Amino acid sequence: MSEVHPDRFQHERALLGAGETWIAGVDEAGRGPLAGPVVAAAVILPEGWVRAGIPDEFRKLNDSKQLTESQRERFFEMLTADPAVRFGIARVEAPIIDEINILQATHRAMNEALRQLRPPPTHALVDGTRVKSLCVAQTPLVRGDSRSYSIAAASVLAKVTRDRILLEADARWPGYGFARHKGYPTSEHLEALMACGPCPIHRRSFAPLKTAAPDWFSATGRP
Repeated sequence: MSEVHPDRFQHERALLGAGETWIAGVDEAGRGPLAGPVVAAAVILPEGWVRAGIPDEFRKLNDSKQLTESQRERFFEMLTADPAVRFGIARVEAPIIDEINILQATHRAMNEALRQLRPPPTHALVDGTRVKSLCVAQTPLVRGDSRSYSIAAASVLAKVTRDRILLEADARWPGYGFARHKGYPTSEHLEALMACGPCPIHRRSFAPLKTAAPDWFSATGRP
């Protein structure tokens, strides 16, 4: 029996049928880590793909969490190199996350990514729940990154971009293991925090940093 693939363009086609012209998928990466920025991406896939079906080389495009690192990297390169694919990528750094909170920072990154798109999108498919402050009309889709190719593409661009940022951070601030855990609160990361204190990309409004003693930052925090 042949494998049955879900229709991951059904929402895009419905919006095209309702008169929308430029439909973007939007997703983010990095809401939960203790360190690094939150990154959002917005992607408009070609209308021809939506109507006729995605090209074979993109058929396995999926939620970035369901892909291997090598698959994510390959799809990232293919998406960003294709002149027919329009995309925007934005990031909000840890100090701003601490200032305005992670939810608002995530929404800011989403809006900045959408504003980079040319032509501007007329509608967005958003992974998860409704974003009240989104700058365009939207359709929220729970588990949207596995239900829409447009959102899946945004998921990959956001995830790969953020992972690359944390790889750079690992070289700049060795000892935390950023290259391995990408800033998430693994036991390795928590042990490194206890031993080294926070570095400039740590989110100091997040537990356990928020509840740390004040001298932890002044004595062990590194510029």
